[in-house]
Amino acid sequence: MHTEFIVQTKDLVKVFHGREVISHLNMHVKRETIYGFLGENGAGKTTVLKMLMGLLTQTSGQIEVNGLDVLSNRKTVLKNIGSIIETPIFYEHLTAVQNLELHQSYMQISHNDIDETLQLVGLNQATKQHISEFSLGMKQRLGIARAILHRPKLLLLDEPINGLDPIGIRQMRELFAKLVKEQRMTIIISSHILSEIEQIADTIGVITSGRIEREVSIAEVKNKYPNGLEDYFFQLMNGGNNND
Repeated sequence: MHTEFIVQTKDLVKVFHGREVISHLNMHVKRETIYGFLGENGAGKTTVLKMLMGLLTQTSGQIEVNGLDVLSNRKTVLKNIGSIIETPIFYEHLTAVQNLELHQSYMQISHNDIDETLQLVGLNQATKQHISEFSLGMKQRLGIARAILHRPKLLLLDEPINGLDPIGIRQMRELFAKLVKEQRMTIIISSHILSEIEQIADTIGVITSGRIEREVSIAEVKNKYPNGLEDYFFQLMNGGNNND
């Protein structure tokens, strides 16, 4: 079933040790866009991403990815998701190509072009280098290459630009736009770097106390808040009314 939204959640709840960490969360992510998922540390962003993949099971509520219920279609859903939820781990003594070949074998996929994927993420000149020689930015790129090797429709990235220098951040920004435009992917980026999300996202969702307070387009934020996303975010965090 093709719908406007590739991700939808309804009244999503997750309880850990008797505490409700996700509370009736409703999320709507349009296809072929970049969705900035914002919130303070500990607000529940990573928990939500893990539930979208079926790595965690919700206590109650519904999750649909690409028109399918995640609980009853986990394997099918996962085939169309790529992710970097935590810091990518590689075999440091192997090359980028060798690492991706191992991933192909593990995923039981053989029809995907590793060289084309490395070129897409800008690592085509580093195919023979051992990972131990890679910079942090290069490792992030390789992590994305591994996540998109099977050409997923949805890419989930949890703090993907942490630790990168300004050049690396700019390269990531260009890469994300390229994946949406050329590969027709949808990207959900969880981040606390507001200035970067402001530059790359089409829509943002702000999570506080385990629920999304509001989903709004970046264009609307810029129109109402000339000083940008930071002003919008902090007003929302301080209990301000952003519905005017």
